[in-house]
Amino acid sequence: MPYGIASFRSRQQVFAFESILKRSGVRAQIVSTPREVALGCGLSVRFELGEAGRVSDLYRRSQPQNLIGFYRVEPRANMRPLLAPMQMM
Repeated sequence: MPYGIASFRSRQQVFAFESILKRSGVRAQIVSTPREVALGCGLSVRFELGEAGRVSDLYRRSQPQNLIGFYRVEPRANMRPLLAPMQMM
């Protein structure tokens, strides 16, 4: 099932944004960043696509730094996931 990720250059920002989402009632977790997102610290914040509007709103309000971008991730059996940039801001 597809999901969204927010990828950052800083682990500190990953943990901070995950905390912001969770405090606001958004189901979020820290995951390894897919290889296709070549930049960053290796960690991203995962969220459900149905929460993308809330995630975008919380991002605009909190303005965490070092964001690489938001991506839609579609897992595939025995293959690398498909990634597509999301326009969230």
